[in-house]
Amino acid sequence: MKSTNLDFIFKPRSIAVIGASSKEGSVGRALFANILFNGYTGVVFPVNPKAKSILGVKAYPSVLDINDEIDLAILIVPAITVPAVLAECGQKNIKGAIVISAGFKELGTTGAALEQAVKERARTWGIRLVGPNCFGMINTSPTVRLNTTFGRVMPRTGNIALISQSGAVGVNALEYAESEEVGLSKFISIGNKADINECDLLEYLKDDEETDVIALYLEDLVNPPEFMRIAREITSHSRRPKPILAIKAGRTTEGARAASSHTGALAGSDEAYNAFFSQARILRVDTVSELIAKAAVLAYQPTPRGPRVAIITNAGGVGIMATDACVRYGLKIAPLTEKTRTELKKVLPPAAAINNPVDIIGDGDANRYRAAFRILLQDENIDGIIPIWTPTVMAEAIDVANVIAEEAQNTDKPILACIQTMGDNTAIRRALLRVRIPHFLFPENAARALATMAEFGRLSRRPPGEIVHFTDVQTEQVREIVERAKNRPRPFISEPECHQILKAYGIPVAEFEFTTSITEALTAAKKIGYPVAIKIVSPDIIHKTDFGGVRINITSDEHLQECYTEMLKTIKSKKPDAEIWGVMVQKMAPAGGLETILGMKRDPHFGPLLMFGLGGILVEVLKDVVFRVAPVNDLSVESMITGIRAYRLLEPFRGKPARDKQKIKESIQRLSQLVTDFPEFDEIDINPLFVYEEGKGALVIDARMLL
Repeated sequence: MKSTNLDFIFKPRSIAVIGASSKEGSVGRALFANILFNGYTGVVFPVNPKAKSILGVKAYPSVLDINDEIDLAILIVPAITVPAVLAECGQKNIKGAIVISAGFKELGTTGAALEQAVKERARTWGIRLVGPNCFGMINTSPTVRLNTTFGRVMPRTGNIALISQSGAVGVNALEYAESEEVGLSKFISIGNKADINECDLLEYLKDDEETDVIALYLEDLVNPPEFMRIAREITSHSRRPKPILAIKAGRTTEGARAASSHTGALAGSDEAYNAFFSQARILRVDTVSELIAKAAVLAYQPTPRGPRVAIITNAGGVGIMATDACVRYGLKIAPLTEKTRTELKKVLPPAAAINNPVDIIGDGDANRYRAAFRILLQDENIDGIIPIWTPTVMAEAIDVANVIAEEAQNTDKPILACIQTMGDNTAIRRALLRVRIPHFLFPENAARALATMAEFGRLSRRPPGEIVHFTDVQTEQVREIVERAKNRPRPFISEPECHQILKAYGIPVAEFEFTTSITEALTAAKKIGYPVAIKIVSPDIIHKTDFGGVRINITSDEHLQECYTEMLKTIKSKKPDAEIWGVMVQKMAPAGGLETILGMKRDPHFGPLLMFGLGGILVEVLKDVVFRVAPVNDLSVESMITGIRAYRLLEPFRGKPARDKQKIKESIQRLSQLVTDFPEFDEIDINPLFVYEEGKGALVIDARMLL
């Protein structure tokens, strides 16, 4: 296993900059200057065979000419020379390298071959490598003060670690963080990830005392299961849980367009990442500004104990807007205690609002604000507070900011301030940041950030969950069906075989028989008991209803003969070249079942992606579905069920009883085990799964499986 002690990357005692330059405007000059002039506490050696010195520092023709030991090499050389330079680094016993140079797999096949050579050379010499094609690394710790990028910003010291797969996005994030006066502990651009990847960095940052929050920009993942394992360890650590926020670029559904099932059509790459991040307990964000703002909030303020929020304002309309935003983002407006309301009456005028949101009204000043704010801080029903101030002639905004900053030091509840001044707010922001209180211009943004904090608190406190393993499954029976289907001229699993597979794994199916003649169909119907349905079984007919291949509510032998003949005739006219294997006779499901859908689509990165939601013919219109990556633990299954918008239909609703959520949960768990046991399945569609009253189970009516 690779070592995840990356101190020689982040805390090197000495550095060789191979390709350092004195040329104005060059990467080699900018990067060397950043190391030299930002207070690096170690020793730096410029390497350039054509220069005697770089920026007044003696230069060396090669790393082999340097007598001192070197921990880290930074390569800014033509791509084709990188393998040879790495060999020299290996001979020098250098432990780590950052390859800034571009011209590798991002350029295509030839570049990919060169990158593979770089990777092999690094492995041969035992060098841990960042890049190639990256922007560099920064460590703001006062004991290191190292900036190996070629950008303009040296961030202020903070407790947020920022990892970016894109150099350009990294630059943007660094500059935005600086403009907002947000400090970082570390920054690293990982580029093409030939060696060190996001898993290595998470493992390192997990125990980094200087990092409390991790922010990520990702375009792909090298090892999703390992990434999830480490992320869950970080976010759920018993002593020091650290929030992880991530931007995932490439929100697209292009890959789902050619799918032949409901599940496949809905399970795009973005849904896969949403499911994955949810299970990894990672907070997903959409923009760089949101990434930095929410990371700062989580880094500066304590995690709320719950979602109950209080709002204090001097303007009723703004308080209402803040209330709406809090509710919209999942927070709860805290009911103030009787003691709090009584105390507020003593310090506020009769016209003021003493319920939540608390409105001290427009003629209030900083002293009135202080008195009310101090009372709210003591209320045991409140988990977090959003203090809002709209500028008036009665009090300067900076005075209110100072009040918030002073009083907030007496609480362990998160405070997210909103001072609504459109002028220069630098003084206000700094007054608040002095005691690590984030500042927002609009209450909606403060509410959204506090909701993210509450979500992290909920996730970090969740138990790990358990993956249930069923021992009553008939694996060999499924294996026989799968092998038989694979050996056909066209790999195909018929619907009767689908039902056999589900039944073998304990997923409840309506009673059925596969028949090859009307005589067999009549016998099967008598055995099963009317009413029944019949369905055509053909490898050429996937969507049976489109070709008239389904008849339902058949109540007698005569009715069955009529429907059987009519169905075959219809199919003959609509698809005359279809190969007919037979007819499936199925017991009609009892009335009263709620239509839900279960499914699986095997994602190329994450493996089996499970789906649950509202089923029936409107599933692709309403798209009320939730995804999780298999195998799923019991808590993930419960979050799938409660996560659909129509969840209220599974609870007692308008006189109707609750549905059998336990049977849904078990069915999802059994499907998870099936698709984990058999990687041959590419898509599975169970639609509908009828769910009956609590305790009365569920039934699969239709199922489709693709290899």
